[in-house]
Amino acid sequence: MRAVLPLDDAAADLASVGGKGESLARLVRAGLPVPGGFCVTTEAYREFVAAFRDGIDPRDPEGTAALFARHEMPEAIAAEIRRAHAALGDDVAVAVRSSATAEDLPGMSFAGQQDTYLDVRADTLLDAVRRCWASLWNARAVAYRDRQGVPHDDVALAVVVQELVDADAAGILFTADPVTGALDETVINASWGLGEAVVGGLVTPDTLVLRDGAVVSERIGDKTVMTVRTGDGTRERPVPDELRRAPVLTAGQAQELAALGARVRELYGVPMDVEWARRADGTFALLQARPITGLPPRLEEWNDSLRGEYLWTAGNLGEAIPDVMTPLTWTFVRMFIHEAMSASSLPGFDMVGNIGGRFYMNLSVLHTIAAALGMGKRAAATENVFGRLPPGLVVPKVPISRWEIIRRVVPMAVGLQRRVRTNLRAMPAFLAGSRRRCEELRARIAATESGPELAALWEREIRPHVITACQMLEAAGRQGGATLVWTRDKLRRMMGDLDAEAMLSGVNAGGELASLGPVMGLSRLARGEITREEFAAAYGHRGPHEFEVSIPRPGEDPAWIDAQLAGLRELRHDTAALLARQERAREEAWARFAARYPRQEARMRERVRRWAAVVRDREDARSENIRAFWVLRAFALRAGELTGHGDDVFFLHMDELPALLRGDAAALERVPVRRATYERYAALPPYPVLIVGHFDPVRWAADPERRADLYDARGGMAPVSDTVSGFPGAPGVVEGTARVIAAPEQGDRLRPGEILVTTLTNVGWTPLFPRAAAVVTDLGAPLSHASIVARELGIPAVVGTGNATMRIHDGDRLRVDGERGTVELLG
Repeated sequence: MRAVLPLDDAAADLASVGGKGESLARLVRAGLPVPGGFCVTTEAYREFVAAFRDGIDPRDPEGTAALFARHEMPEAIAAEIRRAHAALGDDVAVAVRSSATAEDLPGMSFAGQQDTYLDVRADTLLDAVRRCWASLWNARAVAYRDRQGVPHDDVALAVVVQELVDADAAGILFTADPVTGALDETVINASWGLGEAVVGGLVTPDTLVLRDGAVVSERIGDKTVMTVRTGDGTRERPVPDELRRAPVLTAGQAQELAALGARVRELYGVPMDVEWARRADGTFALLQARPITGLPPRLEEWNDSLRGEYLWTAGNLGEAIPDVMTPLTWTFVRMFIHEAMSASSLPGFDMVGNIGGRFYMNLSVLHTIAAALGMGKRAAATENVFGRLPPGLVVPKVPISRWEIIRRVVPMAVGLQRRVRTNLRAMPAFLAGSRRRCEELRARIAATESGPELAALWEREIRPHVITACQMLEAAGRQGGATLVWTRDKLRRMMGDLDAEAMLSGVNAGGELASLGPVMGLSRLARGEITREEFAAAYGHRGPHEFEVSIPRPGEDPAWIDAQLAGLRELRHDTAALLARQERAREEAWARFAARYPRQEARMRERVRRWAAVVRDREDARSENIRAFWVLRAFALRAGELTGHGDDVFFLHMDELPALLRGDAAALERVPVRRATYERYAALPPYPVLIVGHFDPVRWAADPERRADLYDARGGMAPVSDTVSGFPGAPGVVEGTARVIAAPEQGDRLRPGEILVTTLTNVGWTPLFPRAAAVVTDLGAPLSHASIVARELGIPAVVGTGNATMRIHDGDRLRVDGERGTVELLG
């Protein structure tokens, strides 16, 4: 029997010296700086416990510890340990650490489960080894083995005895980011004194992140405690005031440590967790190394903010796409943008981006085009669509010359005008037949019997219909843009905000406004005027997640309909009553206009009629576009059924799905990584409304001081305003109780007469509006969903505040002034 092995002994394997001992032996043999020492083998442990092994009870850790303490170590083993320690030098202080045979493995670290003893001398060494052996049966270690399914009879404990580094600093190095899973980053934790304060979580260490050998971020911790050597062991002591906020490592030392970490990772071939110490002379020692356990799976990076220093907004279309998108949805959305918003892009620069799975629009492109074409005021008008920018925010421009912009944009604009004229002529027929065509396509999809048949239907009929729907939305959106902005501004100047907004309501009176369709349909369903099947056919495609093809539509979910009907029963005034009240307010406002401007009434009524027609066309085209996305969902579901791959298809791209239907399954290899990436992003809170420059969603989410209104990588952000104000969405003054709601699925928390406060709304929120006394949103603009619907129902609204959900809490008493765009906390 060999009771002791040198650290670098060729026989130092897992069975003989445990996980920690084997790892240290590997480091020493590779020439890495490891303090000298030796291992007390598992054979020595087994010989020691042989006399009382049957008396060890995993359920009685205190009794087991006493059992170990009562037994003397066999003299032969004790003598070998004393000789090995003497060979290190004259009564050298050592660290005595456990090394179990199930320890420091790729799936199980066992870190901290058994005991460690520091600053041990010859006279206490044998007792420290014996106590280490006993710690194999402490409550922590037993519970950990139970959780990991490791049989107690299968483990034994070696003990690593190493020269104690008289460290002035120590910490942990990770050769991959343990939080984000980034494999190209090294993360170093560093604090003063020995490493036990860091390992034990007693101190907030400095954290440095390195990439490609350079420090890319550094956070200095307030290091209040340090572990130091004393004459009889170690103690925690306060860190001197001058060192608490001082950096432990220089950039050069961090780079030196990262280089050692890279050697360790190369040696093992996997990301590693390395404990290190720095001697007083500035040299480093590696104390142990083990594979990082619980490392997030390898992920893709969905982050278009890395393209450059641009301003991104979640406003407008981002309100309609509020979720982290599956890869299939994102590629469908890209097709939608290409066909429905071609005019908004500068050739060579994408107008839209995917940041952490969420939809954003690049306002830098719009502002660059506007500046180049001498349309600065036009850029300011984008506030009506995308919302206000914070005061003082400088919009970074796209790096391209004015003449190059003109050269690229003019031909595109000419082609767009032709396409819009052609599609406007076809739009009435398209809108009239879209519902029937979508129902036919969904039925055809359900009837397909093979993958190749469905792929052919996609290329021949499904994709062309979706493209047409997108182009019709583009045509509807390009007509009357000046009418929308000019008419509203003109009326506000002539009549004031209150009367202007009343005169602009009534869009629903000339034909059903699509945004109001679901709530109007629910009212008709509640009155028994239509059946559930008729409601689902007419309105079942509209909902809070209507772009995301992996989520069921309300028309597929009877429980959604039941919940909305239950909410309607609580209303003091149903939708029809709200519309009738607003109609009276509208006619009274027109009467005042006629009295003030008798010769202009007819002309202004005609202009407002055109306003209403443009709004209805836009809303109708958007609704039919979403109906086409319901067809896309049916296509994806059927593809999953026919191929037997179920919801894996949502993690493919649009061009990969037809290939799978024809038998090419190569893209399925990417599904696990994409699914893990999606789940990682979906677990994060919604990102800021505005983003400037490079943005890391995971690091932002981990920041306790993160902001939901703005992230500016350039720094210098103004503090969040204490006041809440935004666009006057719909006029009126209301006092009431705030109900802050994160998602429409929480709508049952909104009681009738309360004030709805939320980040954003889309058509899926519409059934909640009749219940609300007022609506306040972070996102939004005068032409956003919340403004249009609130105006029609006569509900006061303030939209685009940027900070409402940061400043308002559930139960706060508020005064909402929808005419001035202010929200006052009443205390």
